[in-house]
Amino acid sequence: MNLGGMPEPAIPFAPRSYVCGRAPGKLELDGRLDKPFWANAPWTDSFVDIEGDAKPRPGKLTRAKMLWDDEYFYIGAQLEEDEIWATLTERESVIFYDNDFEIFIDPDGDSHQYYEFEINALNTVWDLMLVTPYRDGGPPVNGWDIRGLRTAVHIDGTLNDPAADNRSWSVEVAMPWSILRECAEGQKPPEAGQYWRVNFSRVQWQVDKDSGEYRKRINPDNDRPYPEDNWVWSPQGVVNMHYPEMWGFVRFAGKGEAEPEPFELPADETVKWKLRRLYYRQRNLYERSGSFASELALLLEDGDADGELSALDGAGLSIETTTHSFRMRLPSADDSGAYWIREDGKLWKE
Repeated sequence: MNLGGMPEPAIPFAPRSYVCGRAPGKLELDGRLDKPFWANAPWTDSFVDIEGDAKPRPGKLTRAKMLWDDEYFYIGAQLEEDEIWATLTERESVIFYDNDFEIFIDPDGDSHQYYEFEINALNTVWDLMLVTPYRDGGPPVNGWDIRGLRTAVHIDGTLNDPAADNRSWSVEVAMPWSILRECAEGQKPPEAGQYWRVNFSRVQWQVDKDSGEYRKRINPDNDRPYPEDNWVWSPQGVVNMHYPEMWGFVRFAGKGEAEPEPFELPADETVKWKLRRLYYRQRNLYERSGSFASELALLLEDGDADGELSALDGAGLSIETTTHSFRMRLPSADDSGAYWIREDGKLWKE
């Protein structure tokens, strides 16, 4: 695998969270979110730039809702838009070449074997599984399909018509647990009280109106389209959606939870984050020097003002290295076990 360096997220570790309630019945998909099925599901926080507060707030509202039952994970999204367009009609096309809405799911939170789903305003989809993030060598499995997937799009306006009075487009997605459980712990769907790592993204291109059509705006300096904007539910702190450790936490509520308790970050997630920060440092050190650090002091930086990493020296941290690999261990918050992370980013408990 490529053991190159990688940017460390430039924001504090504070992923968004959502308590996903039980669905009130079966969903008849039409892309609309103004029907009784969704009435009691809260909206997520409005989407922000992928880098977080380092960039301005998006000028167009995006938000989502979630519900679940024994058969499906339901996701609805609303995208405010006065320029509704799409061009791709073939499934498994690279949908983010159009404006799109994207879903990312890591069932067991280990940053390996997770799902990506993209949909455009034509209701064309691309679903794939990542064995590992691209930073850890990938690869994407494009042949993987969400069998039994159901989707619908509703357009409040007119598709591909710059003269229309466009207001928004919305999406409904029903993903069967029979497929999503493949990468879950024990290959099981979630149980009430459990949480999965989830994020959403909206890709937004700049366009011009030309001869009754939308065309991507071209940068005259290089004759290429301007880079797309990436608006997300839980900010990444880096322009890269494939940092699963920064995705949001979705807790699945039980049938009797009329007013579910808000999600509280488990203490072990902070333990995992400390190991993840050291993983970034190890990979960046290897890119610079060709070797991994066997002691904590070599991984500390002048900017570590919070003291979180330096405090690990007496907290049971152990580091094992070889020429091309490392393993780091840190006790869990309640000392019931320990978490490990290795050079490809895989994180596990034993």
